[in-house]
Amino acid sequence: MEGLLGIARLLGYGAWTRALKLALAISLAASATAAQAEEVTIAALGDSLTQGYGLPQGEGFVPQLEAWLAAQGADVEVLNAGVSGDTTAGGLSRVAWTLTPEVDAIIVALGGNDLLRGIDPAASRANLEGILTAARKAGVEVLLVGLDAPGNYGPDYKAAFDSMYPDLAEDYDALYFESFLKGLSDLPDRGQAMRDYMQEDGIHPSAKGVALIVEAMGPTVLELVERAR
Repeated sequence: MEGLLGIARLLGYGAWTRALKLALAISLAASATAAQAEEVTIAALGDSLTQGYGLPQGEGFVPQLEAWLAAQGADVEVLNAGVSGDTTAGGLSRVAWTLTPEVDAIIVALGGNDLLRGIDPAASRANLEGILTAARKAGVEVLLVGLDAPGNYGPDYKAAFDSMYPDLAEDYDALYFESFLKGLSDLPDRGQAMRDYMQEDGIHPSAKGVALIVEAMGPTVLELVERAR
């Protein structure tokens, strides 16, 4: 642009003015393009915990996460791809149309309903692997959110279920966050946390509970954003 302005000075005031306007327009367009390039779109693929079951619009996981990221200065759009009652198989069945061209990264938070149904961890692992494979093919960065199985299915089931998340994250070079409910389960008094931060069903977090969940997971999501840029 400096060369353009130099030529315009030689040509006279009118050419100088036109060149100045052109240079300004080019500069503004370049700035807008750069700003657009910094925007990151994340799809949150999950079940009712992701979807925001039982909460008013704006108080679920996705809107609270997006607001938290904005407060950290991150320009991020989070898409709600949570479906209440969904299993890892359900997530696999819809991952292809979740990974639209504008999606730069994906949070995968599935497995709770597999636990409720006692699904074989080998099947859950295969489904999650299919989701991670699809993300890899799409060139999309992944944050895999884990979950701890209860002991009522026996130690072998628990060991197989619990280990599939960190194992797959390592195999696919994905970011790993140990538990969706970590922000609540790490509180010193679990009983009090259940009363203060869960809905009446004892399964889904309240809006205040979601805020703690987002605060705990947020730094790892910021890592995901940086990877996706």
